[in-house]
Amino acid sequence: MRKHCLTINLAVIMALLILAAAPTMVAAKDKPKEITVAYFLEWPTANQVAQIEKWYDEKMGLKVNWRAFGNGNEMSAAMASGDVQIAYSQGLVPYVVAVSKGLPLQLVGVAVSYAENDNCVVHDDCGVTKANAADLEGKKVATPIGNVTHYKLLRTLDHLGVDASKVKILPMNGAEGAAALSRGDVCMACAFGGPLTRMKQYGSVLMTAKEQEAIGIRVFDVISVTKKFADEYPELVTTFLQVTEDANRAYAKDPTHARPIIAKASGMTLADSNAMLALFDFPSREEQLSEEWLGGTVQSFVKGVADFFVEQKQLPKALDDYSPYINADFMKKVQ
Repeated sequence: MRKHCLTINLAVIMALLILAAAPTMVAAKDKPKEITVAYFLEWPTANQVAQIEKWYDEKMGLKVNWRAFGNGNEMSAAMASGDVQIAYSQGLVPYVVAVSKGLPLQLVGVAVSYAENDNCVVHDDCGVTKANAADLEGKKVATPIGNVTHYKLLRTLDHLGVDASKVKILPMNGAEGAAALSRGDVCMACAFGGPLTRMKQYGSVLMTAKEQEAIGIRVFDVISVTKKFADEYPELVTTFLQVTEDANRAYAKDPTHARPIIAKASGMTLADSNAMLALFDFPSREEQLSEEWLGGTVQSFVKGVADFFVEQKQLPKALDDYSPYINADFMKKVQ
């Protein structure tokens, strides 16, 4: 507070101190008794130890309800309605679609990087490979719509010279797509996590993750929050990120202890959960604040994703700049 004179009496000083303390006292009194965090089943992540063992509840001082969703766009809709305050491991593309359409979300962290764990599988009976990928035109392909999986599909088709407008793209969540592929109802299906593992029983990936990365496709999920929640309870956002960082560190130090807990939380067998975890990377605080992530690369990549979706007529328009929707300030406070 700037000093205007040296003759302020004691009563005025006390009044000013009370006023200064008032916002803090109101914030403490108004802290919600519970919040809801969106997450995915069949998607094992290091922070699920903290989820199961109630670390978040303890450190945040409230009840944390974990609600499972089928895709990131469903998470966005729940956040728009006010039912969900935080989304853990929301796909980057659903986040981009949401903010492009005006939903006030903030990207506050990177949950997981997983190039090997999101892909499209061609049924063995379909006979389509990279060499004759154009044969997908006129055939049915199952994929979630408006998420990372969908983005990868469109980028892959574009790279292989396939006219996506001529492909019969069927909107299906991963579990539905895996079932359709198993029956032979579709030529190719795309998914992430457990459904992708099941799909591989019936065919092979159209392009490997390394081949996709070579053409500039990055795959990662984010931690997003509603702007309202971030503005009202910034300390809770920071604490959520801190607990997540602590869980990631604990997993890195002793994965053997954590794996059975994570498998239970994700609704998977221990073997399947472990196999998927081996394909995941959980960027540390230091990594996330680097140029490779929140220091600039994420901002430019988000803009590139949005522009590509406009080009593919999946979005009416992109924002000029996505930086206002990416907030690293909370992560900077994590120890």
